[in-house]
Amino acid sequence: MSSLQSRLLIVDDNEMNRDMLARRLARSGYLVDVVESAEQLMQRVKQNTVDLVLLDIEMPEISGLDALKTLRESHSPVDLPIIMVTAKSQSEDVVKALNLGANDYLTKPVDLPVALARIGTQLSHKRAQEALRESEERYALAARGANDGLWDWNIQTGHVYYSPRWKAMLGWHENEIGNGPEEWFNRIHDADRKRVKEEITAHRNGSTPHFESEHRMLHKDGTFRWMLNRGLAVFDDSGKTLRMAGSQTDITERKVSDPLTGLPNRLLFIDRLGRLIKHAKRRKDALFAILFLDLDGFKMINDSMGHLIGDQLLLGVANRLEKCLRSTDTVARLGESFTVARLGGDEFTVLLDDLKDPNDAKSAADRLMKALAPPFILGGKEVFTSVSIGIALSNSAYDEPEDMLRDADTAMYRAKSLGKARFEVFDADMRASVMARLQLETDLRGALEREEFLNFYQPIVSLDSGRIVGFEALLRWQHPTRGLLGPEEFILVAEETGLIRELGWWNLREACRQMSDWRTGSNGCQDLIISVNLSAKQFLQPNLVVDIRKLLHELSLSPGALKLEITESAVMADPSAAVEMLQQIKAIGIRLAIDDFGTGYSSLSYLHRFPLDTLKIDRSFIRDMQDEGEGMEIARTILPMANNLRLDVVAEGVETLEQVALLKQLHCKYAQGYYFSKPLSAENSTALLEGEPTWQMCEQSR
Repeated sequence: MSSLQSRLLIVDDNEMNRDMLARRLARSGYLVDVVESAEQLMQRVKQNTVDLVLLDIEMPEISGLDALKTLRESHSPVDLPIIMVTAKSQSEDVVKALNLGANDYLTKPVDLPVALARIGTQLSHKRAQEALRESEERYALAARGANDGLWDWNIQTGHVYYSPRWKAMLGWHENEIGNGPEEWFNRIHDADRKRVKEEITAHRNGSTPHFESEHRMLHKDGTFRWMLNRGLAVFDDSGKTLRMAGSQTDITERKVSDPLTGLPNRLLFIDRLGRLIKHAKRRKDALFAILFLDLDGFKMINDSMGHLIGDQLLLGVANRLEKCLRSTDTVARLGESFTVARLGGDEFTVLLDDLKDPNDAKSAADRLMKALAPPFILGGKEVFTSVSIGIALSNSAYDEPEDMLRDADTAMYRAKSLGKARFEVFDADMRASVMARLQLETDLRGALEREEFLNFYQPIVSLDSGRIVGFEALLRWQHPTRGLLGPEEFILVAEETGLIRELGWWNLREACRQMSDWRTGSNGCQDLIISVNLSAKQFLQPNLVVDIRKLLHELSLSPGALKLEITESAVMADPSAAVEMLQQIKAIGIRLAIDDFGTGYSSLSYLHRFPLDTLKIDRSFIRDMQDEGEGMEIARTILPMANNLRLDVVAEGVETLEQVALLKQLHCKYAQGYYFSKPLSAENSTALLEGEPTWQMCEQSR
């Protein structure tokens, strides 16, 4: 409010006095109006068009003092400054006026500089008070809008002011909480209290620019709520803390809910599960269960259709799960009923409380699978999914919620391994299996350092000549207590733990070294080829081609002596990227084969784009191969196709002369299997080569 905007009202029954003063004040930049009586003064004040009043004490009918007294009943000295105008001889009236609430006084004749100074002082004070009031109102409104509780801790006196909202968010009324620091600290969860005090101390000693802490606080209803406390300290010149003040925000919803689905998250689920476990310790007849759910094929949907569709699918799943479960299958959260939580990704959990029978959990799992069976309409397309479920039932052995959740997770993986879209109940055998797997993983991590791995070699034989044309390197583990283990015992664990990269490289390097020895050791081995399996994780390594080129150079081994065998699943996971990688491998002269052909999901439209040399027919087709059997029909399909694509074919798992004869009829060039030789150690393979064996290839009479 500037002086040009300030509105002055002169109240004086003497026309000459008021008009003269009005003209002089107007020339100083004020908006000036005049009235001649107290009645007119009251009307103008009611119209709220006055910033300051110059009120003459001596007026007929209603004196200035009476008018002042009336005005002060409804207007404070800050709201409406009033300066009394009096004669010099009326000092007693001035004292009365000041006692009645006048802000100041002027004496007649009015000294203009004095009048301007006193008017300016009162208006400045009025502006300052109005600005302060507006600031306080904005602060109060902002605090209410933010729904925060406020606190102000006087470190010197030890008293803390807690706002009504601070108390209300913990369920307490204004008069139910005192003003000591213990009202705050004693309500902090035992597990968080020490940390909060350390965070306050860190701010007070200058280690942090402000105090900020997330911790749990006890609500009046006995539950714990997550609070975010922020504050700043005020220091004296010596650095001593005088006070701290700040805000408290209830972040329970954000802390314990999944941002995508709005369901409870892992934190809340674990908290609720822990309470049920403690409750079950007191009630021996209490029965509850965890259902651990994982969507089948979600990664493929997410990768192929995009993360937006993936998120929409998760939302759809969450909605169906909630609608499906009975109202008694509930998890209590914040006064509401929830039946399902999302742990992250495509993993959901359900807590079934107060069960009457263990079969109730199975019934619930069956309902959930049926609820998810119909298609979801996402992005205008039908999307199907199924779910694998693991069930863990409560028992007295559980002390920690994480243990029960782990067992439900284990049962879910068992359901996955048995074909998906099913449920399994956790039992002691699963625990033993898990412990055995953990031990295997531990042993596997140290096996390379202890040099426990070795390669066995199975001959690949020409069906035309009956002679060895190469070997497939097959990894074996000489376990210190379990003996010689085949890859089926440990490769899956190696892939899941990421050890397959290191293990696969060892297998490749050792196989190439052995082939280099064979090729340089005998003139009869110059054309041998070594076939080595390449895992999907190895195939995706960006430096694979560079590393193999270096290895072949170190061993002085021709690239044409190496054939890399890759499974269908590895190349079909991303066909475009696979084509690029295969072309890079092929460019340095290495041969390429698709292993276990026919068991995966190869697309013939892609197959001709891959720079392949060989298809290997899976042993399962050869085993079922009879004159007119299913395996024979598959072989009749694969072999002409391979010939048209100028690909060699190697039949795996050949065990009988009859199978050899049938393969020769179909013009299959190569084979391997027990009919020729089982996998042999490097020493026995060398001895086999030195014997220059030739196998019988005559056709069986028909």
